[in-house]
Amino acid sequence: MSEIARKLYLTRKSVVAIIAAHNAENDRDGLKRALGWASLMALGIGGIIGAGIFVLTGTAAANYAGPGVMISFVLSGLACAFVALCYAELAALIPVSGSAYTYTYVTLGEIFAWIIGWNLVLEYAAGAATVAVGWAGYFNRVMQGLGIHIPPAFTSAYLATPDGFFNAPAAGVVLLLTLLLVRGTSESTRFNNVIVALKVTVVLMVIAFGAAHVNVANWSPLVPENAGEFGVFGWSGVARGASVVFFAYVGFDSVSTAAQEAHTPQRDVPIGIVGSLIICTILYVAVAAVATGVVNYKELGVPDPMALVSDRTGVSWLAWVVKLGALAGLTTAILALLYGQTRVFFTMAHDGLLPPVFARLHDRYRTPAVSQILVGVVVALAAGLLPIDILGEMVSIGTLAAFALVCIAVIHLRNSHPELHRPFRAPGIPVMPILGILSCLALMVALPLDTWLRLLIWTGIGLAIYIFYGINHARR
Repeated sequence: MSEIARKLYLTRKSVVAIIAAHNAENDRDGLKRALGWASLMALGIGGIIGAGIFVLTGTAAANYAGPGVMISFVLSGLACAFVALCYAELAALIPVSGSAYTYTYVTLGEIFAWIIGWNLVLEYAAGAATVAVGWAGYFNRVMQGLGIHIPPAFTSAYLATPDGFFNAPAAGVVLLLTLLLVRGTSESTRFNNVIVALKVTVVLMVIAFGAAHVNVANWSPLVPENAGEFGVFGWSGVARGASVVFFAYVGFDSVSTAAQEAHTPQRDVPIGIVGSLIICTILYVAVAAVATGVVNYKELGVPDPMALVSDRTGVSWLAWVVKLGALAGLTTAILALLYGQTRVFFTMAHDGLLPPVFARLHDRYRTPAVSQILVGVVVALAAGLLPIDILGEMVSIGTLAAFALVCIAVIHLRNSHPELHRPFRAPGIPVMPILGILSCLALMVALPLDTWLRLLIWTGIGLAIYIFYGINHARR
């Protein structure tokens, strides 16, 4: 029993050993260092600006927070800011591709690292599938505008509607982006940089044209009266709205998974993480203000709220620009999430907790090609068969749990390894990470009970894999 306990709970990775091992692997033709701070910031913006700004803004306003959705975005952004500073310190200190998984391994131990790595699947894989379904919705509306009508059986998931069979556009975009990621990191990031510039331009256009048509009366009351149920308007609705739109911020942490492929990770990764979060928070609050100012919040519960806002401006061509911008935004969000998923798997397989196939690099492209293809196929099947509400509910709680443990990791390493050189030092230790932990826990509490049940079931499956494979194959 003591031996099992030692393996399960007490095994930790040495910070110095992790850095040395991964640096040695990179010297032996490991992952290619091809990313600068600008590409990393674009990767973060690409991961953040997606379904949140183009879909969830309207959903949260119409169902939970009203115009107070602006406050919801501020609350979620503030929680993410605490976490982002912790991520920046750890990513600069431990510039490897494992993200929260690696940080937990060096602080709490192997079993907790496995749990977080397994729950990151919910963030990246389920998140990519969720965004792909949103992408397919905008794609179908663009096709209909061009007079092309795809049969409903191939535009809806089997479990979404009675007429649905397989969401072919959602699965198709996942597979195409998977092939792009297999081709190489440099090529993927160049594509990402162009699309990020395009979608930020579209968001700025919505803000600029919409600001001229804001009706201040639509902002009153800023926080609608509670409907008699927790989370349905009132300040509890603002809190529930913050939990819902938290999904909109998922993606900035994908920058930390690219640390092993950054030119100068100690400098570039913190700039990428913090910079992308600041830019996106400002854009989110501005878009929420314009959307609820141009359109009454009760009307925003539609699949394409930004297109509705652009229609109300009276600028006929703006709706088309918004739809195309939404497609661009959702495309790069899928790209960033697929990228992050395989990099976490790469590190877990390198540690022996997953089969070595997930760490195998392509001879020419130096990317984890087999892992990327396997993940891409699974995500494509999920996007094709599952509805967006089930997918979306699987994302936030696993992400919040990982974020809380990242904050704990910063406190632990400051105490256990004060001598280590930290190229970036998060301010306000330990108050700032404690605020991050409390913020994440508060957002988790605001989530529905069935979301917690799904997390427990998913974690149970992960523990079974760890017990039957990971314990016996881990490299200690």
